[in-house]
Amino acid sequence: MKYYNITQHPLKIYGLAVTDAETQQFHRLPECILDKMPQYNYLGRRATGGRVRFCTDSAKLTIRMILSQTKEDINIPLSGSAGADIYLGMGIESKYLGYVAPNCHIMEKISVEKTFSKKNAMEIVTINLPRNDHLLSMEIGVDDAATVTESPEYTIASPIVFYGSSITEGGCASRAGNAYTSIVCRWLDADYCNFGFSGAARGEQIFAQYLASLTDVSAFVYDYDHNADSVKQLSDTHEAFFQTIRKEHPYLPVLMLSRPDTDQDKRDARARKEVIYTTYSNAKRQGDDNIWFLDGETLFGTYGRAECTVDGTHPNALGFMRMAEKIYDILYEIFNRSKNN
Repeated sequence: MKYYNITQHPLKIYGLAVTDAETQQFHRLPECILDKMPQYNYLGRRATGGRVRFCTDSAKLTIRMILSQTKEDINIPLSGSAGADIYLGMGIESKYLGYVAPNCHIMEKISVEKTFSKKNAMEIVTINLPRNDHLLSMEIGVDDAATVTESPEYTIASPIVFYGSSITEGGCASRAGNAYTSIVCRWLDADYCNFGFSGAARGEQIFAQYLASLTDVSAFVYDYDHNADSVKQLSDTHEAFFQTIRKEHPYLPVLMLSRPDTDQDKRDARARKEVIYTTYSNAKRQGDDNIWFLDGETLFGTYGRAECTVDGTHPNALGFMRMAEKIYDILYEIFNRSKNN
């Protein structure tokens, strides 16, 4: 087989700010924001939401991957915390091929390799990078006689930006491609950036300013109410966060969500939802037609809600699928409206 480092042409990496094979750094936040917000130093160096995309007619596909460690997370299997998974094709027609992940928890560098079989025909390959553990290296092997070319650009080429809690980050999906962000953007064939941070995203103005500085964005989705220390802290930051984004992006579609897991403390969930809805209502009253609100309580549906989470909070595969279906419908409407205007 012949091997390509994922930084090599014609392979292309999406969703990450830093992709340096020599220094073994693949992460979603640039050093400029990590310097300003040291609380993101570990989480920001995850490759969460990162993807490798290319086309090949190889009948065999090998992934070699090195991670800094496989830190144990009691709620997530290794396939979800330290695994990379593969899809063939694009959009709603994408087909799942399989995943590669270490088979043990270890607090030191670990390598893993796996070979997959596919059709001997030219297909788009998308590899979703691991969510939790820091990626140090990845190589893709194909048959010696195989052709490898650039994949077509995403149909929605400017990234959708997601900001929020560990749920946004993908906890506790059983594999990277099962996070709602991944499902929705796969169905839309959209590029995206995942800025979900477990317990850390609290609507900080420094981070709002960083997001506002991004010039190539197709939509913004945010739902950090889980991470706010209190209803008051959410109220103090939520509308200000939105206004910072809106000032720099006056026509950017913005979707505000409230959290999906409302059953354990309905009173607190209701109060937080009211804060978010107030931000939405104020914008609508001021004539903002590029803003949407989605009630998180509707995301898990009306039956089987207990079966949608691992621990009463974090969605499992069923929970993320139900979230994806509702969020996809709104984003599909948003992009079709933009197309028709």
